Amino acid sequence: MTDELFEQAARIAVHAEREMQALVGVSSPSGDVPGAEEAIALCSAFLPDTAVLERVPCSSAGFAPDLVARIVGTGTRRLMLLGHVDTVVSHGQHAQARLERDRIYGAGTVDMKGGVALALGIARALAEQPERFGELAVLMVTDEEWRTASFAHVGRFAGYDACLCFEAGEISDEGHDRVIVARKAASTLRVTATGRAAHSGSAPHEGANALLALARASLALSERADPHGSQKLTVVPTIMHAGDAINVVPAAGEIVFDMRANDLSAFDPVLAAVPASLDGVALEAWLERIWPGMDSRAQTSDVLAAGSARLGRPIVAGARGGASDASHFAASIPLTIDGLGPRGDGAHTPQEFALRDSLRERTEVALALALTILER
Repeated sequence: MTDELFEQAARIAVHAEREMQALVGVSSPSGDVPGAEEAIALCSAFLPDTAVLERVPCSSAGFAPDLVARIVGTGTRRLMLLGHVDTVVSHGQHAQARLERDRIYGAGTVDMKGGVALALGIARALAEQPERFGELAVLMVTDEEWRTASFAHVGRFAGYDACLCFEAGEISDEGHDRVIVARKAASTLRVTATGRAAHSGSAPHEGANALLALARASLALSERADPHGSQKLTVVPTIMHAGDAINVVPAAGEIVFDMRANDLSAFDPVLAAVPASLDGVALEAWLERIWPGMDSRAQTSDVLAAGSARLGRPIVAGARGGASDASHFAASIPLTIDGLGPRGDGAHTPQEFALRDSLRERTEVALALALTILER
């Protein structure tokens, strides 16, 4: 079985490299409808002929519809393969995929068009073995990178046996293939300030400085972080805007915090700590982009062990702080495994790359786990 798996994975990886380069060649920053439509068209073309395709509303208003593909088998198990086609690199920074020695450069090579190519290859391989599954689904969303709305697809896949997500892969310190079975919860805390303008030279005392209030709030809220505590809470100010002129006390402003923790409940005390006002400046705060945490360690341990035996080398469990759509499914599909995409670096930058050899290695891992799950 291992020899057959390796041969099949090698074939998938050859096609995945070409398909990844085609997907990376499409500039699809999150929210760009034409780019998303072109990327989804490629995904549709790369799916097996037996797949029934459906375009469903995206979680985010104004975005291109998401893609759901379903393949009916003659078995009993239901497996979903998950990915996204949007990136954070703008049209102006986009470039065609290029190969330099052992690296393939381009926006989305690891986050996550490389993973999408692997998922589509796995779908084609499994579609040739319909006796292994009752239903195989592929979900490709167009808004993962900038979504602030509630995720729309959890109910659509209720009752599925497993979810495999193809965000970037990793290797452990010992050199073993690592997958992601735990992720932090994530949320954005947004605080707006409404003060009073005044001339900053002749009458600064008559103003209520929104910038100073936001700066004070930033320091106070940042100090509530406890990265080594039970919740591993981080509170990081990432964006601040205030003021429009060099000689006017800023009357309004806004600051944004990125928060991560083991559980969503850790964010409520931070929100509650925002005062209603500071030095005459009114503050208003709310949470948006609320992503649940994920912890599938207990549920996946046996699968990882069996998959390792099938593969003939260890597949180890890992955790990651970054958010992923896999987290939305983990509560309803406990057998959720992420980080099955290629390995690389530089995600969210124009220097992003995937390691070419990892396409085959990670396909072997994903295929071993998929077959193990379907035989449970």
